[in-house]
This record gives sequence, structure tokens and C-alpha cells, in this order.
Amino acid sequence: MKIGSIVPALAVTIGAAVVSQPVMAYGQGDLYTRVGVAKVSPKSDNGNFNELAPGSDLDVDDESGFAFTLGYRFLDKWGVELLAAERFEHDINLNGDKVGSTKHLPPTLTLQYYPLGGTDARVQPYVGAGVNYTRFSSEKLEGGDLDMDDSWGYAAQVGVDLLVNEHWAFNAAAWYLDIDSDTTATIGGQSYDTTVNIDPIVVMGGVSYRF
Repeated sequence: MKIGSIVPALAVTIGAAVVSQPVMAYGQGDLYTRVGVAKVSPKSDNGNFNELAPGSDLDVDDESGFAFTLGYRFLDKWGVELLAAERFEHDINLNGDKVGSTKHLPPTLTLQYYPLGGTDARVQPYVGAGVNYTRFSSEKLEGGDLDMDDSWGYAAQVGVDLLVNEHWAFNAAAWYLDIDSDTTATIGGQSYDTTVNIDPIVVMGGVSYRF
């Protein structure tokens, strides 16, 4: 058999093996973790520092990093999930020029609804709503000091699991997080206050494991 015909045949065999794997009903009592890479994309036009520079525009850059969740299904169609991650570091730009940076942790707790919960359907979509707490740290400002207050806000979520077998699945998910931080810049002993509206979309792709 030629190599060119072996590769497609092998792919078909592997695919058939995956499809033939039994999948336990997806629902009540499931304890799981999802692991992957997340990209935090703040909205554009994150605020201004008009007291410091009239007509100024603040922008917070995107950042990617490792993230994971831990969830539990207390009913077939309902569950809770906690999103956690490594600290994300974002550059802060004023009128297009980098003037500082900050790091943050965005733990987010959501109540989730699974419309196909309790079945063995391999494609399992879900939606969620909940609360986000964001803790800022390591704020830096060129030529001064920067202080960003922690933030509480609401969160919304959509996602889908593509089940491979009883334990493993591929996962894709997205969150909208309401993050607004009261921020103070201190330069030359003078303080300037503003509110930084980050409000990012967080997109995560990875794998899920049911215990």
C-alpha cells in the first residue's frame, strides 16, 4: 500500500475509533475542569485623563495567557463554574503612546444553563451569567505612580463542549466582563483621577476533563 493511501486510511480509522468511544450522559453530578489559552481583549476607548491631558484617550492592550475553570453540575441542565487564570499584564497607552502597565486577576463565577444536559449528545452548548471580581496589581506609570482600584461587575458567558469520550472534550468559550476601575495617576505630587472602563471579551480554547 502506498504512503499516500495509508494516511487517509489511518485518519479514518482514528476518527472511527473516537466516534465509537462511549460517552456517559452529560449532566447532574459532573465535576470537571477546562484548561486552555485565553485572550483578554478590552473594548476600545477605555477612558481619558482630561485633567492631566485635555482631549486624551486611554487604551488598554490585549493580552493572552493560561486559564482554567472548575465546574460542577448540580442538575442535568444547571451548573456553576469558576474561571481563573494566571495574572494578565496589559500595556496602557495614552494617545497611542505607552505610558504604563498593570497586571490583573479576573476570577469569575457563573451560573450555567445546558439545554442538552442529561443526554449523550456529543455537542453540548451552554450559556452563563454571574459576577466578576478583578484585582489589579503591579501598576506602573512612566514618570509617576498609578493606582487602580479593584472592580466588581457582572459577567456573561457562552460556550460549547465537543465530547470525545467519557472524560475528555474539546472546549471553546467566551465571556463578557464588566470591569471598571477608579484610577489615580500621581505625577510630581499632583493627583489626577479617572475611571478606566476595560469591559473585555475573553475568548478561551482548550480541553475539558470530567472526573
